[in-house]
This record gives sequence, structure tokens and C-alpha cells, in this order.
Amino acid sequence: PPLPPFRTSTLQQEASRRCGFSPKRTMRIAQMLYEGVDIPGRGPTGLITYMRTDSLRLAPEAIEASRKYIGEACGAQYLPKEPHYYTPKGKAQDAHEAIRATAPNLTPQSLKQFLTPEQSRLYELIWSRYVASQMADARIARSTLVCSSGAYQLRQTGIVVTFDGWGSVYPLGVKDSDLRPAVEGETLDVLKIDKEQRFTQPPSRYTEAGLVKVLEEKGIGRPSTYATIIDTLSIRGYVERGEED
Repeated sequence: PPLPPFRTSTLQQEASRRCGFSPKRTMRIAQMLYEGVDIPGRGPTGLITYMRTDSLRLAPEAIEASRKYIGEACGAQYLPKEPHYYTPKGKAQDAHEAIRATAPNLTPQSLKQFLTPEQSRLYELIWSRYVASQMADARIARSTLVCSSGAYQLRQTGIVVTFDGWGSVYPLGVKDSDLRPAVEGETLDVLKIDKEQRFTQPPSRYTEAGLVKVLEEKGIGRPSTYATIIDTLSIRGYVERGEED
């Protein structure tokens, strides 16, 4: 099934992973998109809904608009019979919707010339997640190849995307494998043997995206304070960033 639309924490995490933006930078850009961008023929236009929220709710008109866009732009096979509804885990205030584009027909490509590069990247992330959240499920075929060599058993898994569904708009996060069909009982030739020694590694250091995730999971702060908390940790010297924003 598709991923839900963004809330503050997930937007900050994805913007960090995909765009390299710090939470503070993400919220600054989102604020500009929310307040409005001057578009010829339309004037100042707010491009996203309020960006400080922990709700996953979409307004009925937003669902209707996205379904209409999907049917017209993507085709009937990408439009599910019923809308998708999402509920966040734990306690969440529902004063605001999830973070979404104000209109699905304001596509990232149509607005690119009116936005700065960083505005364009963040808007595309928000727009695509919103539209994808109302699209049909992707279909993935998983296969496992098991072969025996004496007392040893070797196993290889593979994934093939048979229908991209919502992945046509937002990355699915899986890659097709090159696992070829096998016939039961056939003999396999040994082409190469790679030896690899592994050691237990300590937990990796926090990324800013990972820290936002932990803050949310442990109930520390609210959507409006995640970026401020991380910024304060850095300003007071409690932590060091790996690189400057």
C-alpha cells in the first residue's frame, strides 16, 4: 500500500534523506511555500498546507481533487476504488491536516520556473507524497532460490515489480533483482566464491533525520519544536554536526 502523506516529523526525515536539508532548513523552505509564491496569472499562491502538524488526515476536498488528478493524469489502473485514510500511531492533535500540496494540478514541473531550486525540491517531495498516498497499491513478486551443495544450503531472494502503482509518483524503495528463473533439480555451476568476514558494529551515530524520529517516538517535543531542539543542541555545543548546512 502507499505511504501516508507527510506530517512534520516525516517531512523533516525525508527532506534530510533525499534533499540533504536540515530540519531547520526544511521548515524555513516549507514556511515560504505555505505563505505563498508569486505565480504569473494567479498572484501570491500558497502551495502547501500548514507544515507543523502530526495529523495524517486529508480534507475530503483534497482527497477528491487528488483522485480526479490521478484518474486523468495517470490512468484508471492507478486509481483505487476507494480512497485511502490514514491514522497516526499514538496521540496526535488533529487541528491541521497532513502536509500536502494545496492543489494536485499545480504540478512540480509547472511551477519549477517560479521556485528557487530548494523550494522546487521540497515542493516536489510534498506534492508527490500527497498524490501517491491516494494511488493504487504497487504489486511486487518475491521469489526465493534454494540450492544445496553437500551439507550446505544456499539461498537467494529476488524481487520483481509487476505493477508500480503509487511508485510511479513516489519512490517505492525497492529495486528489481536479476534473479533468473530456475528449474527444480537442475545443476548449477559455481562461477565465483566470495569470502567475507564481518564483525559486530556499534550503533551508528544519529543523523538529523534519525534524531527527529527518536524525538517523535519518545514523545519529546511537538512538531513545531523538533527543528528548534536540534538547533539548540548544536548551538550550545552538546553535539557536533558532521557538516554545515
